[in-house]
Amino acid sequence: MSKELDDVTDSFDPRVHRARADELAGRVIAITGASDGLGRAVALACAQHRASVVLVGRNENKLEAVHAQIAAGGGPEAAIGVLDLERALAADYDRLASALAERYGRLDGLLHNAGLLGTLSPIEHYDVPTWCRVLHVNLTAAFALTQVLLPLLKKSPDASVVFTSSSVGRRGRAYWGAYAVAKFALEGLSQVLADELEGTSAIRVNTLNPGRARTAMRRQAYPAEDAASVPLPATLTGPYVALLGPASRGVTGRAFDAQAPAPAAVSAAASAESSSRSSSDPSSRA
Repeated sequence: MSKELDDVTDSFDPRVHRARADELAGRVIAITGASDGLGRAVALACAQHRASVVLVGRNENKLEAVHAQIAAGGGPEAAIGVLDLERALAADYDRLASALAERYGRLDGLLHNAGLLGTLSPIEHYDVPTWCRVLHVNLTAAFALTQVLLPLLKKSPDASVVFTSSSVGRRGRAYWGAYAVAKFALEGLSQVLADELEGTSAIRVNTLNPGRARTAMRRQAYPAEDAASVPLPATLTGPYVALLGPASRGVTGRAFDAQAPAPAAVSAAASAESSSRSSSDPSSRA
């Protein structure tokens, strides 16, 4: 890669990209968790930018409602792939891959957005079966789906895999348990996969932390929060479109944020860093 291209990819920020109306024209993009929340919003945005969207989720009725909304918008016809990530067997993954291969022959984008929060609890008291469920849905299922769809992604001249991350998957916080651990592992999976595919395929792999979003999962985690103060999912789709489309060509192995950190979070991070420096300085100790 040339130094000029290195400089472009190093400075790439999906938050500032402004997508054209036909940004995703001709692309086939599969999105998990597409029936509701952020996944639904991104699916609608991709369709608005002319992508053929594959709606993946466990609730067929909700998926059909999103499909109907896309059809009403006049975009390319969407497809539905019913897949329960908690209970799916190998044959279910293979069936979805075969259906996509038969219909499209390739896959240009894969967004892992489906997730399970589990419970907020101290590690000392975390329920083991819940731990296993959360790790399976958030991590193992994402690995399995990526693996089975890699042959289709390799047939694309410009493919993108995006894992939806979280701030607690980049710096652990008390009580977030299996959810935080799974998100940390997704960051690692993304880096490993990006390194394996770079230079051997046209597939790029990145993570994106959406930040605060007005979703059911957010309400579960923060029941006392004023929902009106939290951004709607539809306002956060731009960075996803940028990463799934041609704007991010050549950008791989990176971790991005959809929103700038809140001032309070920046202040807390700076305070923590200052405290860490002070505690490591012998002159500060008694």
